[in-house]
Amino acid sequence: MHSIRPLIPLLIAAGILLAGNGLQGTFIAIRGAEEGFSPSLIGFMGTAYFAGFLLGCVAIPRLLQSVGHIRTFAALAAIAASGTIAMVLWIDPLWWIVVRMILGFCFSGLFTTVDSWINSSVANNDRGRVLSLYRLIDLACVTGGQFLLPVYGTSGFTLFGIIAIFVCLSLVPVSLADRSNPTPPETYQFDLAKIWRLSPMASIGCIAIGMTNSSFRLVGPIYAQDIGLSITSVATFMSAGIIGGAVLQYPLGWWSDRYDRRWALIAATTGAALAGLFLSYGAGNSQTLNFIGIFAFGAFAMPLYSLSAAHANDRATKDDFVAVSSGLIFLFSLGAMIGPTVGSLLIEYYGASALFSFTTAVHASLVLVTLWRMQTTVAVPSHGRSRFTGLLRTSAYMVRLGRRKKRNNGRLKKESDKSE
Repeated sequence: MHSIRPLIPLLIAAGILLAGNGLQGTFIAIRGAEEGFSPSLIGFMGTAYFAGFLLGCVAIPRLLQSVGHIRTFAALAAIAASGTIAMVLWIDPLWWIVVRMILGFCFSGLFTTVDSWINSSVANNDRGRVLSLYRLIDLACVTGGQFLLPVYGTSGFTLFGIIAIFVCLSLVPVSLADRSNPTPPETYQFDLAKIWRLSPMASIGCIAIGMTNSSFRLVGPIYAQDIGLSITSVATFMSAGIIGGAVLQYPLGWWSDRYDRRWALIAATTGAALAGLFLSYGAGNSQTLNFIGIFAFGAFAMPLYSLSAAHANDRATKDDFVAVSSGLIFLFSLGAMIGPTVGSLLIEYYGASALFSFTTAVHASLVLVTLWRMQTTVAVPSHGRSRFTGLLRTSAYMVRLGRRKKRNNGRLKKESDKSE
């Protein structure tokens, strides 16, 4: 515990950012609808956010190497807070689209900075505990942030101000509580062709998962409002999906570590498709049934990214883990640029139920792709597989929290075997 204590300020900063970012995604969709923006415009704001996020994945590591962690974090936090306030000063959909793209870049950079900083500071034997703590912080802060919606309401300036305050407050632990000079992140080759050669299925899967998960996170509030849920119920609806994502992650990961990982992917993707069908055709306007349906959707859909990443890493060398992770986040962001626009257009023209008809179609297609790949490629033997790691999609450096400990343990075991 003593070795983790110096990381607490960084984890606090991450929690504040996660709460603000999670709140903003839901709030912008609801507020945009209140301002009379069409669902397609609100969806395009989600596309713009992930376009900025994608650019950040590529550019921020170089910025960290040029000016360091603290300066990068401070600059991006200042821009993100200013952009949030600027949205309420000019209520215009085109302006909001531009700002959301800037915010996507900033939040990508902020999370990359925190993740890289933690990775450079944490001891190898603490990585598993730090990653678990980070996941708990993510779940608690993102879920808790949703319930600021009914507390303060979605009209006026208040929530814009609260989000900006969150971003500014994240600067405090970073600026005052840590005097270290973090090691700049290692350079890695950004090679999508190599990732495709390693695992076409994981590459396709991350694009598909980006389409469906981003549709839920950024267009789900429009669906919830269209079926008549109150602001409190919208927050509960979104939180149920997020909490559901934590429930099956480790059971599915445990299964995938012991058997062909692709069967776990098929099971989870099928479950997500069935949950989408239930939300489209079975839940109707029932609040209770929609809560049950979105909990099931989250339980099956949210672990799919970690399962796909584990499948790709099964075929990668240990030196490729960060490069693979960066490529998969890039591909996820590509899918996430498509999903909100398509989902919102479908809602605009065909009604709320069309959103989860869309996610069902994407998940069903992914099942077919997985079955096809199982016919054309053999499974990686269990002794050659990497360990499943439940990942946050904050940055490519998150994968290292779950990897170095295993590598270190493997090295110690080999040395022990030699000594015997």
